Amino acid sequence: MKSTMTSSPLSFHSSPAAGFDEPFEMLLACHERVQRMLALLLRLAEHLVAHGADEQARQAARDVMRYFDQAGPAHHEDEERHVFPLLLAQGDAGIAAVVHRLQRDHEAMTVQWQAVRADLAEIEAGRWPLAQAAGVLPRWQAYAALYAGHIEAEEGRAYPAARPLLPAPALRSMGQEMAQRRGVPPPR
Repeated sequence: MKSTMTSSPLSFHSSPAAGFDEPFEMLLACHERVQRMLALLLRLAEHLVAHGADEQARQAARDVMRYFDQAGPAHHEDEERHVFPLLLAQGDAGIAAVVHRLQRDHEAMTVQWQAVRADLAEIEAGRWPLAQAAGVLPRWQAYAALYAGHIEAEEGRAYPAARPLLPAPALRSMGQEMAQRRGVPPPR
């Protein structure tokens, strides 16, 4: 039975789209989508215990994999190209420490994602013995917790420090580059 996006406990809702003409708003909107995908991932763990790798579970696994395979790396690259170098160039030791921590987080997220993704690929393929469901929860919770702390540091420290450093032409250029890498029309 196919689930609908609004009625399934394993669905997610899209947020209003931010445009590339406002790159920091786009980064924040991505964080909202990350949080929704992580919530879906954690609901999936509960669903597996009750229902196994049914069609809803397989669809949720596909949704989470698609997001973190595509949008997640693009988002990290946006920060690595446009936010972190700008902050490091300022020479503020406290902000530099935050940036270095965020860079380490990106590396850890990449490693942790491979293990989570392997779990999801098994679910998507319908090869998921019920006995395995409880075993993935700590790994998935650790991945979600890493992202939560990461987002908090970016929104609380990195983005507020970077925003005032970018005049309108630089923001426009940032948005254009972000759009170009994703193959979408650049902002005007």
